[in-house]
Amino acid sequence: MNKSEFLAIILYLGLVIGIGIYFFIKSSKSGGEKEYFLGGRNMSGLVAALSAGASDMSAWILMGLPGSIYLYGVGQVWISVGLLLGTLASWLFVAPRLRIFSIQANDSITIPQFLTNRFKTKNISLQVISAIVFIIVYCIYAASSIYACGQIFNLVLGIESGLAMLVATIIIVTYTFLGGFNAVCWTDFFQGMLMLGALFLTPLIVLFIMNSSSYVPPEVVFPENYYNFLSSGSFDWKSISDILTGIGWGLGYFGMPHILIRYISIKSEKEMKKSQKIGCLWTCLILILTSIVGIMGRHFFGDSIINDPNLVFIKIVRVIFPGFIAGIFLSAIIAAAMSSADSQLLASSSAFASDVYKPLIRKNASNEEMMRSGRIIVIVISIVAYFIANSPQCSGIMALVSCAWGGFGSAFGPVIILSLYWKRFTYSGAIAGISVGFLVDGLWYVFLSSYTGIYEIIPGFLCGLLAAVIVSLISKNPSQEVCDLFDSSLELIDSKEIFSK
Repeated sequence: MNKSEFLAIILYLGLVIGIGIYFFIKSSKSGGEKEYFLGGRNMSGLVAALSAGASDMSAWILMGLPGSIYLYGVGQVWISVGLLLGTLASWLFVAPRLRIFSIQANDSITIPQFLTNRFKTKNISLQVISAIVFIIVYCIYAASSIYACGQIFNLVLGIESGLAMLVATIIIVTYTFLGGFNAVCWTDFFQGMLMLGALFLTPLIVLFIMNSSSYVPPEVVFPENYYNFLSSGSFDWKSISDILTGIGWGLGYFGMPHILIRYISIKSEKEMKKSQKIGCLWTCLILILTSIVGIMGRHFFGDSIINDPNLVFIKIVRVIFPGFIAGIFLSAIIAAAMSSADSQLLASSSAFASDVYKPLIRKNASNEEMMRSGRIIVIVISIVAYFIANSPQCSGIMALVSCAWGGFGSAFGPVIILSLYWKRFTYSGAIAGISVGFLVDGLWYVFLSSYTGIYEIIPGFLCGLLAAVIVSLISKNPSQEVCDLFDSSLELIDSKEIFSK
């Protein structure tokens, strides 16, 4: 174990826990459900943008993606293309509308709550169905982050893998438990900056070293079609399925609750415009730089790490930087994992407290009781996620992330888009869209994904969209009250009014 690396990582972990303690003390004075779960709708554009990006880009962006490009070549960058297109579309077409619609819809603070209030109904079926999906999927999603943290602690610090995952789980729960949404967003902000800095400096220094007179290139055998954007070298089904799957990843942004909630938290339309620009630029840079790291890693190491390509970024950092600096940059991977895990835990916590506990268990629950119930579910999901991550059957980071990403994108993506853009959309259509999208995604994953090569989010999203539209068209027209809510929200959007509520 390198003591300098260890010191840097410990200081980083101390920072994130310190942020949690700070906001715990602060929230104990202001308090409230809205403050804990949504930061009082008072996020600045810069913090919200980097928080959305960091909570999106989990550890796979520094391990799975560069490792895949290192191993197979640039034909793997279609996932980056899909994610970039999805980011742009989500920030431009969903974020500003969702913020205003959520305020108009009885100041909703969770996605299930927004969808219910959007239809002016007291029926809580949609909230309960959504909360169940949240809890199931977030157990899988959080497991990917815990698994990644465990791998880093094991590799860098020499801690046994199971113990490393347990330590990571405790740290993540601690600052999520203490500080709520503000703690999560501010830690995500610092983690987003750290990820960008690490990815920006690493390729520059590698390029400098490779151009020096003392550098001896390793022997490397590039796979056939390594620099071909068509993974098989021709426009056959393998290449087509890779392209469709990569682009399909972009669909997930429309239904990712922990990202959508960042849009809702932004304090004004002025800050929204700032957040859109920063968020899109940050994601674009992260995806480009990650792809460059994967390609450079193949030139820098040759075939020496071909048996464990996910370590390419870690090994580059440890070779080119002194111990303490390497430890800071390795913290970027921990940052990527934690920034996703904390967001996922808080989103599932708010969904349970607001959409299950209060309407079904304790209708007169106080703010303090709501926050207690939310914190309890954080612990429960973390325990389940730990056992998933530590299971011998766990398939690794990328498999867990793709499974959770597909589930959320299929269930909520079509419903969010229709709720913001279609006045005729109905409550029954929303329930059908969530249920069918989630079910088709799961069935495709189990029975057809390996045979077709098509990512399950594509059929799940399309079937969810189709079900939502068909059921809405055969349902009774929305009430005048629902139509008025839709029209009043559009008027605010069209007027470009800047307000904070």
